Amino acid sequence: MDQSRQVFTVDLLERYASKGRGVITCMAAGNDVILLGTSKGWLIRHDFGAGGSSDFDLSSGRPGDQSIHRVFVDPGGSHCIATVIGGGGAETFYMHAKWSKPRVLGRLKGLIVNAVAWNRQLITEASTKEVVIGTDNGQLFEMAVDEKDKREKYIKFLFELKELPEAFMALQMETASLSNVTRYYVMAVTPTRLYSFTGIGLLETVFASYLERAVHFMELPGEIPNSELHFFIKQRRAMHFAWLSGAGIYHGGLNFGAQHSYINGDENFVENKALLDYSKLSDGVDAVKPSSMAVSEFHFLLLIGNKVKVVNRISEQIIEELQFDQTSESVSRGVIGLCSDATAGLFYAYDQNSIFQVSVNDEGRDMWKVYLDMKEYAAALANCRDPLQRDQVYLVQADAAFTSRDFLRAASFYAKINYILSFEEVTLKFISVGEQDALRTFLLRKLDNLAKDDKCQITMISTWATELYLDKINRLLLEEDNALDKRSSEYQSINQEFCAFLGDCKDVLDEATTMRLLESYGRVEELVYFASLKEQYEIVIHHYIQQGETRKALEVLQKPAVPIDLQYKFAPDLIVLDAYETVESWMTTKNLNPRKLIPAMMRYSSEPHAKNETHEVIKYLEFCVHCLHNEDPGVHNLLLSLYAKQEDDDALLRFLQCKFGKGRENGPDFFYDPKYALRLCLKEKRMRACVHIYSMMSMHEEAVALALQVDPELAMAEADKVEDDEDLRKKLWLMVAKHVIEQEKGTKRENIRKAIAFLKETDGLLKIEDILPFFPDFALIDDFKEAICSSLEDYNNQIEQLKQEMNDATHGADNIRNDISALAQRYAVIDRDEECGVCKRKILIVGGDYRMSRGYTSVGQMAPFYVFPCGHAFHVHCLIAHVTCSVNGTQAEYILDLQKQLTLLGDGARKDMNGGITEDSITSMTPADKLRSQLDDAIASECPFCGELMIRQISLPFILSEEALLVNSWEIKPQNNLANMRTLSLPV
Repeated sequence: MDQSRQVFTVDLLERYASKGRGVITCMAAGNDVILLGTSKGWLIRHDFGAGGSSDFDLSSGRPGDQSIHRVFVDPGGSHCIATVIGGGGAETFYMHAKWSKPRVLGRLKGLIVNAVAWNRQLITEASTKEVVIGTDNGQLFEMAVDEKDKREKYIKFLFELKELPEAFMALQMETASLSNVTRYYVMAVTPTRLYSFTGIGLLETVFASYLERAVHFMELPGEIPNSELHFFIKQRRAMHFAWLSGAGIYHGGLNFGAQHSYINGDENFVENKALLDYSKLSDGVDAVKPSSMAVSEFHFLLLIGNKVKVVNRISEQIIEELQFDQTSESVSRGVIGLCSDATAGLFYAYDQNSIFQVSVNDEGRDMWKVYLDMKEYAAALANCRDPLQRDQVYLVQADAAFTSRDFLRAASFYAKINYILSFEEVTLKFISVGEQDALRTFLLRKLDNLAKDDKCQITMISTWATELYLDKINRLLLEEDNALDKRSSEYQSINQEFCAFLGDCKDVLDEATTMRLLESYGRVEELVYFASLKEQYEIVIHHYIQQGETRKALEVLQKPAVPIDLQYKFAPDLIVLDAYETVESWMTTKNLNPRKLIPAMMRYSSEPHAKNETHEVIKYLEFCVHCLHNEDPGVHNLLLSLYAKQEDDDALLRFLQCKFGKGRENGPDFFYDPKYALRLCLKEKRMRACVHIYSMMSMHEEAVALALQVDPELAMAEADKVEDDEDLRKKLWLMVAKHVIEQEKGTKRENIRKAIAFLKETDGLLKIEDILPFFPDFALIDDFKEAICSSLEDYNNQIEQLKQEMNDATHGADNIRNDISALAQRYAVIDRDEECGVCKRKILIVGGDYRMSRGYTSVGQMAPFYVFPCGHAFHVHCLIAHVTCSVNGTQAEYILDLQKQLTLLGDGARKDMNGGITEDSITSMTPADKLRSQLDDAIASECPFCGELMIRQISLPFILSEEALLVNSWEIKPQNNLANMRTLSLPV
């Protein structure tokens, strides 16, 4: 076999590994650390990772010859357990990589340790955690060591074989965390049995439970030089196991998460069990049992004689034989055993002097072929490394299915092949056997496997598949009638599948080509469906209109992606087909412009309708006007024209009287064209409506004239609408009166009585003299006697009322004069100690500081002042200052401006404030007096302490914003130079 293609290779690692300390008796490896036991009781440690070695004499202090029976090392290479057998019996030692000498495990004295199981999930460099130890007398112990304690924490007895006492030859342990508890899995082998223990809780509790229940075991009788149990470890988790038993290699997968529970609580965590018979390892000769074994991911390494046979675990075939370069003195004894380093992924073999390293070179590279030969296609695919390998697996599956005439399954596999078989070859295979369905299946699966970048190929295959679908549907339609039921179900199924295909491939199919295909096969429904997929909504809607399916057409129009212009385009056809559904759709459609629907509505309105039929256009226009508040004149004009054509004009009058623009600032009351409305109403002889329109256009004379032709009561109501123009109102009533008088056809006296009654309806606007010209010249005055007398009495009453009003006005003027005279004589008594409310100085103080030089006249030597009825008194200039500070800026400027004007007028314009005010002085006030009066109103209309000014002061803050600087000046700031201040000591 080509060395470059070998999966396993052997290299000499160390020629004289025992260093002259005797011959090698046992070996263990972990994490690039190798531990050797020798026949002279020495323990030799080779650390290939750190690059050093050390040796320890375990026979020191023991009588006789001592030999290392077994040595064990954890996967991390830190913890070591070794058993020495000699003249003094058996003794077991524990050794840590950091210790300088091993420690005796006294609890195990006299016991031969054959097997150790490490807790691979929890073990660390500092602590072994739980370790299970198996002895030669069939007992199991639990031990734990912490490196810092320099001794074991405990050694506990766990279990003993009593039914068939045999030596435990090998142990393996796994743990799994389940809902915050730990489940232990322990496998142990004796020469003839494989035991399995499992349970939740502490190890001691798990094994104690087997006092009351049976232990599960597998028994394979037969002699074996060395019964071994191996787990293949991947990412610190056991994947499968192998037991080197007397009957063969018993192996299987491990699934520690399996939930297959037995009644007694044990779990069957072993899967796919198998037994490799030793007869398969030799060609016709007597089977030779291996003396040692190692397990890789896919292979067993079996030591038979001085060779290692590599057996594929899946195919159970020998793939390689490994030879060793031994020294002459070692050849006689041969290779002693095998061991593995799961952490480093290496295997080792050893004889009495040397160590050999067995390296693995991509052992899974040909596993796909192995599985393929065994027809385990799923496993073969899982182990393929590249597309070419996967293609070969698919090709074998496809050819097998094609040969068995399972063409649909073959098509699925052929579609997955990308490199070793061309597209044309596959299609020709199906065409040659006339399998159109399989060909279609192949094309569909090929589409699923193509990359999105292969747009041209995707489009071509999709188009071909479309034609195959159409051909299949056509063939089903042409089948005989005796298969009608079966054909119908198949037809429905293939039709649904085809529609789903069109939906999936709508983006890759050429639109024009696909539509031509559908049209050529007469598949109208599918054509419409594809058009909707491609958003060719015009075709879809046109089809539904041709079929008379208004509701479906409207549903398409309601879709958000459909352009709004299609609503207007198809509106004339839809409203003729089903006016109710169309209008209902319009009313639920947003952003629809009713103006663009006017042609369709006019077309509908031009057709005859039943007398009691709901006019759908009127309903829609009313919705637009009243609910959507549409202001388009065209919409309003159309609705008005439809109202005008109805027999009953109530709706028309309500529409004309409704003010649609009400509430809009500077907006119109209506949006229709009044001139158009007037012409239309005149044409349709809607006179009441014409009267309303005339009135609305302020053409009151025309309105009244027309109303007189319809109803005099209507004319009176129109005449009464004019309120702001008395002359026009009277003119309109005269028109009504003339019409009433001229239309009366009774006796003269009766006519006169009706005319007199009409006068009363005008509420006095018309008099008898206004309507007399309307009577004939030969009418006798006697007939108007009562009316004329009544009119004269009214005039007399009005004259008397005017006289009374004049007398009341004269009396009121006299009272005002008397009040003015009395007001001039009012006075107030001021105490000489009375203080000014602002400056707190006496009001009657004499001094130039409190005198106004201009505008006011001092009383003797005193400053001018104000006294209020409440008793508060203020100097003039104090009151001005106080009020200007309390009012807003505009009013303050006004007060100061008045004071300035008074000052500018000078003393020549002064009058004595305490002098008498005569009637002549009131009528001839000087400018200074007027200014002073205005100033009095501004500052002295009320007491500043008792009036509204004081009430407004309540809401002001105590400290104003402009006083912030003043407030800050009072702030106490900390002194920073306290440290520099001197301390003065005062004598006591």
